[in-house]
Amino acid sequence: MNLSIGTPQPLESVGLSAVPQALPLPPFLRTNIAAQRRKHKWIATIASMVAMCFIAVIIFHGYVAWMLAYPYVAPLSSNPQEAIGVDYEEVVFPSNSGDTTVSGWYVPAITEDGSSAPSNRTVVFSHGYGANREESWVPMYELTELLHDLRYNVLLFDYGYASEQYKAPATGGREESQQLLASVNYARSRGAEDIVVWGFSMGAGTALQTALVTDEIDAMILDSLFVPSSEALFDNLNQFVELPRFPSLPLIESMIPLWTGTDFGSIPADQVVQHAYDMPIYVIHGTEDAKASFETAETIATNQANVLSRSWIVEDGQHELLFRKHPTEYIGRTALFLSQVDSAIASDRELLQ
Repeated sequence: MNLSIGTPQPLESVGLSAVPQALPLPPFLRTNIAAQRRKHKWIATIASMVAMCFIAVIIFHGYVAWMLAYPYVAPLSSNPQEAIGVDYEEVVFPSNSGDTTVSGWYVPAITEDGSSAPSNRTVVFSHGYGANREESWVPMYELTELLHDLRYNVLLFDYGYASEQYKAPATGGREESQQLLASVNYARSRGAEDIVVWGFSMGAGTALQTALVTDEIDAMILDSLFVPSSEALFDNLNQFVELPRFPSLPLIESMIPLWTGTDFGSIPADQVVQHAYDMPIYVIHGTEDAKASFETAETIATNQANVLSRSWIVEDGQHELLFRKHPTEYIGRTALFLSQVDSAIASDRELLQ
């Protein structure tokens, strides 16, 4: 059998016409493809810009939440000895929760001849947000001197967000109430039988939160009372930078727990406003307070049933500047309240004996 295998022919011999050739695209189709490519590029560019804007918005609101948790507070610039010439002690103790540490100054009372003497009456100052135990615009040193002259021990301390040595985030009163409670307990440990908490702004709101969980406070003076809530904090924030309520408020609310470990839902704002406390409470507030509604202060004052509870709504008074506006009247009114509280406590003690 004779088999023969054919030899492949060169391409040239076959002819180029035998190979299929790509046909050129019609002009309208080439134009359509180019338009589609440009469209895809624009979509990708816009998507990238939207993503970058979204990330920027998240970062910005995260920074705002961080600033609320860790506000700038000026360092201490003096002390009771330098400022008003009275002896004091540096004190440090754990908060009632054990999660933070409290530091402050304890100013013991003196007798009429100027010598130190134990006193069973102590005022614990509760400073406002963004300030420390000095809070010069109140002013804390002048009030300390007043109380010192009235034979009260005075305890001034820093909340965690104001502390230099024991920094902790601001929690809207959750942990601050534990720090204030520890301060009250410290005053008890130093022999105080009668304790008055004198609070300012958020420190006044914290005092009310603390009084919900303890009977160790005998009376309170609440100056420029601020009850923290998401709406109140947002309104205050808008005084510095205008933000849309949506999405800013929900974003900030959702991010605050990342820095503080707590959310606004854990702050008993409604309970604080509606609660009738057993102790005497003196609410002092200004009608021109741009940070805390005087209507809220009036509502809290109206809800009190103790016969010594009262309010002083200062016409045209501004936030925490009420002492500055009427120093003589402020001192007279608060000193009278303290003396009435002191007399009532003494009478109750006699009845119990």
